[in-house]
Amino acid sequence: MAAPNPFARAQYLLAAHNYRQLPPDGGFEVAFAGRSNAGKSSALNALCQQNALARVSKTPGRTQQLVFFGLPPHENKYLVDLPGYGYAKVPQDLQAHWQAFLEGYFGSRDALRGLVVVMDVRHPLKDYDRQMLGYAMRRGLPAHVILTKADKLGRGAAGNTLQAVRMELSRSFADSVSVQLFSGESKQGVDELRAVVAGWLAL
Repeated sequence: MAAPNPFARAQYLLAAHNYRQLPPDGGFEVAFAGRSNAGKSSALNALCQQNALARVSKTPGRTQQLVFFGLPPHENKYLVDLPGYGYAKVPQDLQAHWQAFLEGYFGSRDALRGLVVVMDVRHPLKDYDRQMLGYAMRRGLPAHVILTKADKLGRGAAGNTLQAVRMELSRSFADSVSVQLFSGESKQGVDELRAVVAGWLAL
């Protein structure tokens, strides 16, 4: 019998637009980052076996706050959905606010235990992805890359991309970033992701 999913009871807790709105800095949290349309909401939903935990939006860039999901019955354990910009039409001053907020969050948040960076397997390692990995590395946090929409490529092409990304990450970040293929549609890689995140959260 499969072990119960520790994320199955995840629920929306709050959305923070600035420091004052963040929950108290204790416990454990894992952040999820991804460019607009990389499949971050679908990955969170698949992880938690819920269809609408994270809103899957047809309009890229809808997450414009840090969204916290609690994991009952565990106190002070959270999944954190970071704002994903790619081609979201966001005013310059809002972008500057987010840049500063995210840098501060990564720089000072003690509860942060790891970062999952969500990339479309067809468009990996864009500037935003590298920036997020850079934040994690500066803090000495482990990072895990999921290459989503793996079902959109043939097995050979997906495998080749995985190898190429693995080599590139190894060159840039040594062995502090792991990487896997993932599909919210076919559920490929969901168990692997669940194991990584549960490990960081000590679930």
